Amino acid sequence: MLTVISPAKRLDFGPGDEKLTPTWPDRQADAVSLAHTARRLSVARLQKLMSISKALAKLNQDRFKAFQEDPGEDETKPAALIFAGDTYIGLEAASLDADEMAYAQDHLRILSGLYGLLRPMDRIQPYRLEMGSRLATRRGRSLYKYWGDRLANELDDIAATTGARTLVNCASHEYFSAVPLKALKLPVVTPVFMELQGDQRSVVGFFAKKARGAMARFIVQKRIDQVAGLKDFDFGGYGFKPKLSDESQLVFVRDYPEAA
Repeated sequence: MLTVISPAKRLDFGPGDEKLTPTWPDRQADAVSLAHTARRLSVARLQKLMSISKALAKLNQDRFKAFQEDPGEDETKPAALIFAGDTYIGLEAASLDADEMAYAQDHLRILSGLYGLLRPMDRIQPYRLEMGSRLATRRGRSLYKYWGDRLANELDDIAATTGARTLVNCASHEYFSAVPLKALKLPVVTPVFMELQGDQRSVVGFFAKKARGAMARFIVQKRIDQVAGLKDFDFGGYGFKPKLSDESQLVFVRDYPEAA
């Protein structure tokens, strides 16, 4: 199986694991091009583009201006270790052993507005650029237009190389929308994580993101290669609900955590 997850806005630029062997992104040239486009925007335009505060807009303008074509290792960190949002709390990449990380390197991809597709150990520079951003380039007026069919085509190529027969979508709607289904040959299955309160089921953002990361970890650690194997996922008390599921969506439900 091949799994995709979203990146995170929050970054951890502390020391990484020196025992791991990093790689460099395949789409570094695209990242440089997009960073050069973004660095020309004023703080006010970046603030509006990404719906962020003035301080965050200035921080990210500085990051785009500092973005390098050939950065040193001190300016970079592996993607799975630098992202620190809810999904990555569930993924817990730093605690994967060397064999698990090697498997993830082949079977897990991070969708990125700046880099396209990232392997877990790809060294990246700090940035923030959501996939839904309407950053105008020569390819169109949004990052969806910029990436076009390329992400779908690359995922198909990775699947052909690794023997993956299914794409597990553990990414957000914003990010997975950058993968045009009409261009994708792989069948897609999307896990959905719901909380039960009384007789009402709902998706709660924080919990769902964490569970998607945990599902990606589950796939890596168990070497899941069949859709049926996904149904055994029980992290945090979730249970598979066949009556709520179909071929394209696997629904998992748990009682709403009292601590929440």
